Amino acid sequence: MANFVVAHGAWSAGWAWKKMRPLMRAAGHDLWTPTYTGLGERAHLGHADVSLDTHIQDIVAVLEIEDLNDVILIGHSYGGMVATGVADRARARIKHLVYLDAFAPTDGQAVFDLVPPDIAAKMRAGAEASASGFGIPSSPMPSDTPAEDQAWAAPRRLPQPVKAFSTRLKLSAEPSVPRTYIYAKKIGIGDTFGPSCARARREGWRVYEIDSSHNPHITNPQALLAVLNEIAAQ
Repeated sequence: MANFVVAHGAWSAGWAWKKMRPLMRAAGHDLWTPTYTGLGERAHLGHADVSLDTHIQDIVAVLEIEDLNDVILIGHSYGGMVATGVADRARARIKHLVYLDAFAPTDGQAVFDLVPPDIAAKMRAGAEASASGFGIPSSPMPSDTPAEDQAWAAPRRLPQPVKAFSTRLKLSAEPSVPRTYIYAKKIGIGDTFGPSCARARREGWRVYEIDSSHNPHITNPQALLAVLNEIAAQ
């Protein structure tokens, strides 16, 4: 049995991992899927100053209040930014760091440094034009997402606080725990996470490729379970 904690992606929340919960439980694992401030069921707490640091603290607080140790921390997509910060601030609690088709940042980087400048500009403009003035409108889900999953997930995908993408990650040092990268082979439009996967290969992390688009916890949960089981057994 392993303790898995998820740092979820942008526009998303803990709800997105509901298919994985019974699978992980049946495999004997605990799966914690907290939601960041300003998203999902915590959308009512959103404000213009919600940042990457806020989201890092959200996850650190769960680890501390629930007294979770020997944690396998999964960062999905934007959650790679969050998970890297958590692994720095809660070093004694983290056993393994898993990037699931995610940004794998270094000290001083923000999401807006890791996407093309035109995409960053479009996101900033979207936030400025939004009803709140700080929420980046949700991006579309991958085209191979089944219609029933689109119908379930799309209405729950809420605007992402823009400051979460502009905040630069602050690390005291690189995470010292083992790291694994899970790369979604069905990249869709643009290979946003290819550079992060390339970093993982270059630095000798264990790398898996999964037959899925960007959200395997939704579109191919069995394949993701198989990889997570293997990681837990290491």
